[in-house]
Amino acid sequence: MTTLAPPPAPAAPEGRHRAVTRPGSRLGRLFTGAPEDPRWARPALWAVLVLATALYAWNITSLTGNSFYDAAVYSGTRSWKAFFFGALDAGSFITVDKPPFALWVMGLSARVFGYGNWQLALPMVAVGTGSVALLYRMVKRDFGAAAGVIAALALTLTPITVAIDRDTNPDPVLVFLMLLGAAALMRAVRTGRLLPLVWSGVAIGFAFNTKMMQAYLVLPVFLLVYLWAARLPLGRRVRNLAVATVALLVSSAWWMVVVDLIPASSRPYIGGSTDNTVWDLVIGYNGFGRILGASSSVGSQGNGASFGGSSGLYRMFNGIMGGQISWLIPFAVIALVGALVLCGRAPRTDARRAGLLLWGGWFVLHYLTFALAEGTFHPYYVTAMAPGIAALAGAGGVLLHRALREGSAVRWAWVLPLAVAATTVWAVVLLRRVSGEGTGYTVAAVVAGVAGTAAVAGLLAGRLLGRRRLLGVAAVAAVVALLAGPTAYSLSAATTTSANGTNPTAGPSTGGGMGGGQRPGGAESDGRSARQPPAGGGPGGTESDEGAQAGAGAAAAGLGGGGDTQVSSGMVTYLKKHQDGATWLVAVATDQTAAQLILESGQPVISMGGWSGSDEAMTLAKLKSLVAAGKLHYLVISGGGQGTGTEISTWVKQHGTAVSAYSGLYRLDASAVG
Repeated sequence: MTTLAPPPAPAAPEGRHRAVTRPGSRLGRLFTGAPEDPRWARPALWAVLVLATALYAWNITSLTGNSFYDAAVYSGTRSWKAFFFGALDAGSFITVDKPPFALWVMGLSARVFGYGNWQLALPMVAVGTGSVALLYRMVKRDFGAAAGVIAALALTLTPITVAIDRDTNPDPVLVFLMLLGAAALMRAVRTGRLLPLVWSGVAIGFAFNTKMMQAYLVLPVFLLVYLWAARLPLGRRVRNLAVATVALLVSSAWWMVVVDLIPASSRPYIGGSTDNTVWDLVIGYNGFGRILGASSSVGSQGNGASFGGSSGLYRMFNGIMGGQISWLIPFAVIALVGALVLCGRAPRTDARRAGLLLWGGWFVLHYLTFALAEGTFHPYYVTAMAPGIAALAGAGGVLLHRALREGSAVRWAWVLPLAVAATTVWAVVLLRRVSGEGTGYTVAAVVAGVAGTAAVAGLLAGRLLGRRRLLGVAAVAAVVALLAGPTAYSLSAATTTSANGTNPTAGPSTGGGMGGGQRPGGAESDGRSARQPPAGGGPGGTESDEGAQAGAGAAAAGLGGGGDTQVSSGMVTYLKKHQDGATWLVAVATDQTAAQLILESGQPVISMGGWSGSDEAMTLAKLKSLVAAGKLHYLVISGGGQGTGTEISTWVKQHGTAVSAYSGLYRLDASAVG
């Protein structure tokens, strides 16, 4: 079995002193790198970080994100109670359907710098670029600077990562925290110390408070890597894992426990839950509901799967998802298998094999989960898979290149060329799917094909002739071939003037259903910034297919807000003029309508049915108490329906006063309660 020589002098392990350098050189190394690094390594890293920042922050003052989360951030700037709970409205009637950590990050930025486009985008750009830097550091430590730069560049140019890092969905924060947890884990593996493992658990706990169960996808891999490779006896490894598990549970559960212990009458309704508890949200809507499609949400009953195409092992390669994430998957798979074989009979604690297990497990678990999930699935979820793919491309690619250059076994002469050829062919296939969408994609297909052919020929010829310089040139050509397609998609995502904040994607339309694969700036966006309340445009403009689905559900409940009732800017002006000291401007059916009204008016608005209109946040008894206390005067309803919605709409029509100028709008005063 062929094994490889160690990579060039890695960074010194913790606790070991580096060579003494002249005073003040620490600042210099920030720009030039450590003495043992190649001279080009740190400048290359800075170039990648500048590229990442440029892609994620281009036209930052005009970026529009997900109005659902934007409204919650705005409400958090008006009320610390809304800030803590992650409430959609400043009156804290209902929360968003996620825990609030990402909202806290954006909310603090908005409180410091003011509320606006770039203030909300800035934290996402920062954590996106931070994830690139973290990945570089982790891959470089075990596989060398070249591997680190390739991995960082691959992550930077992952199309769906560019799209989501320019948005206000919580996923960029989730990825950054997961990478922090991975970095701490690998430090614990290398050093045998307990504290880094504890910090790893804390990081994943904060990731849980960003997007709940999705943060736990990496835990089986963390457990395996630590148990296998940590430099400790088995008993101490198990003990340390037990301590870290306590840290994980505490950092994960503290917000949930605090919120569920507070009486329901003193806090907002937990949006997305069936029983007004965070625990139900964890295991239902944001847990098994996402995988099995079994939750109360309209989008989680199997219908939401078409955002990324039908579930199945091929999902990541279909017409919707292929251009978002699949470019480097063929290379990553071949590189993972080849690199693990190359590790041969390395010691149990071998850092390179531990790194391969980490990134390979990260990729495989995310792939299987997202591919087979039957609940609500958005393309941007797979940005969490991107670090695994990028790390395998960098680490595995460098190991295969070294085997091709130095190995004596004939079989290693074709593994790297095969990986490059397969990935190039797939890139051309993806680009031909959209060849009619612009010259940039046609040019990218030509570049990928030519560079890929040159790379394969150069790798084979360089091995046959023993020309190392030719192998180096061929490796550069391979990088160009593999990243030409992602670059075209990423530039499209970075230069679009406005994005579909609910379902952001990169590249051209690929005909996905229910918002999947839409062109950025398509159905959701109407060209208006959602972060400048009051914006002066009607919040009831065009909506995404997902919003239409939820609105239809709300209309079926008889509460209005999507199907029959148009909430116009004129209505907003009327409501503000006649608010008469009420806490809430108006009550509407769904989060989407409420969010737009909040951003339009700058006032608290009640969402009675949550995201899909099916939450039982508003009851007739609660409505009567709000009206009797003068906290709510107006409510929007539409046609008939079933269940609680019918009860509320019937009572409102009987006891409220219809505002003739605006269909579906009713005035309610304390006298109506009697």
